[in-house]
Amino acid sequence: MDVEIEINGMIAEAEVLTLYRANEWSSAEKPERLIPALRNSHTLVTARVSGKLVGIGNAISDGHLVVYYPHMLVDPAFHGKGIGRKMMQAMQDIYGNFHQQMLTADGGAIEFYKALGFERAGKTEPMWVYAGNEH
Repeated sequence: MDVEIEINGMIAEAEVLTLYRANEWSSAEKPERLIPALRNSHTLVTARVSGKLVGIGNAISDGHLVVYYPHMLVDPAFHGKGIGRKMMQAMQDIYGNFHQQMLTADGGAIEFYKALGFERAGKTEPMWVYAGNEH
């Protein structure tokens, strides 16, 4: 399988919403906020197979010291094929030397990110004000 990873490439609303719905992310129901948020990220990484969007992730950063990865999704039909790893490697190519890289993981994603070197940050507690309902 040939996977094309692209940084800051073009995305179409319909393909993004299809991917978010396939992953049951509530932000798919807010396209008027989701699409501009993705397009205005510091970095946007996409993964395509035969032109089809099968993965997307974004980074919010100050560009020098700190980066936060809010979204990283792969089409469930393509899980376990190394696409997420390739997308995170593209992010590491940009942010690997930053002082602090942060993300929030739950469910099966926890082990995925641990395998990539992420760990719980000391005694920190994840906290948020969240308008979704899937957790």
